[in-house]
Amino acid sequence: MFDKKNRKDAVNVTIFGFNSSLAIIIVLIAPTLFTIILYPNTFSLSWNQGRGGFLFAMAFIAAELFGLQSRICRKRFYIVIGLSMTTIGYFIALPLGLRDSIVAAAPYYKVQLVDSWEWLWDFIIMALYVGLSLGILFGKKWYKIAPAGAIYLIGSAIILSLDAFFPFDSLGPLQFIVPGYLQIDQALINFINSHVMNLGPGSPATARGNLLVLNGLHGPFALQVFWPSAGVHSMIIYTLVMLAFLLKMNIPLQRKLIYFLIGTVGTAAVNLIRIISLSLFALMITTNVNEWEEFHSVAGEIMFLPWLGIYLASVIYIESKRSQQFLSTSQSTTKSVTTSANDPLHNGNNNDNAAGL
Repeated sequence: MFDKKNRKDAVNVTIFGFNSSLAIIIVLIAPTLFTIILYPNTFSLSWNQGRGGFLFAMAFIAAELFGLQSRICRKRFYIVIGLSMTTIGYFIALPLGLRDSIVAAAPYYKVQLVDSWEWLWDFIIMALYVGLSLGILFGKKWYKIAPAGAIYLIGSAIILSLDAFFPFDSLGPLQFIVPGYLQIDQALINFINSHVMNLGPGSPATARGNLLVLNGLHGPFALQVFWPSAGVHSMIIYTLVMLAFLLKMNIPLQRKLIYFLIGTVGTAAVNLIRIISLSLFALMITTNVNEWEEFHSVAGEIMFLPWLGIYLASVIYIESKRSQQFLSTSQSTTKSVTTSANDPLHNGNNNDNAAGL
């Protein structure tokens, strides 16, 4: 029970007549909805060419908070509304001179790729907004309630910062995996050409270092592959989101490690499928650079994010079934013990049994 003051400041199921979880979701995604309305052309699915990542963060926020029953202090909710308006103010100010100031600061910080530098600040602002808002609403344990949206935004900001300061092949450790991926791609493409279908004259794929030369049905096509195109960014985002997700789950550490390793292998496989699909696109469909680039810009996200969502849902389903089975077994055991204790034929305190009949 709450006293009068607490009843005045806190709500259980509704906020302003809305379901509490729905009201929180609406406020948290309000800046994203605003930018969709004001700048719809900036929502490309490409990870480094727009605000498309906001949509996926919005989906994570909605998925984790929908149906959540939580007692929220009205004063904290008002503070989050203020943060939401401030964040919206940032997006309003961008075309009014703020964007020019951000671009002008790039040479001072020795930024190599200005486009990624511009988008980076959008994701930093959104990550700060979502993280601070969740902390205000749910306290120090917010990361156990709804971390995925904020973590996804933080991961995207990290990737954009790497791309802004270390573009192309300037970051050696991340570029290291590219030749291995291309060698596997070469082997699989040539296997398809030899055993499945004709992809072109001679050897359709030749890899050397970070160079991939394709010769398909529409002529030759050469690619120079850098670490973002090898899916390093998706692996980083997967790691952050999966760690946050597993942190919420009350399961043994060994099972957490198993889930993480399986997901890592799956993410690497999705990245490989992406590279193979890009090769097949050039070999079978077109060698037009603009058309190929359109597919390249969205291929990673349309493969990786569904995979991540399906995998997380699968882990939740498996653990839910395990929990139900454990609960069912516990109830059956308890019932059996209770029945045995109440059965006169099995009760050691029964007088007949005590007499040795």
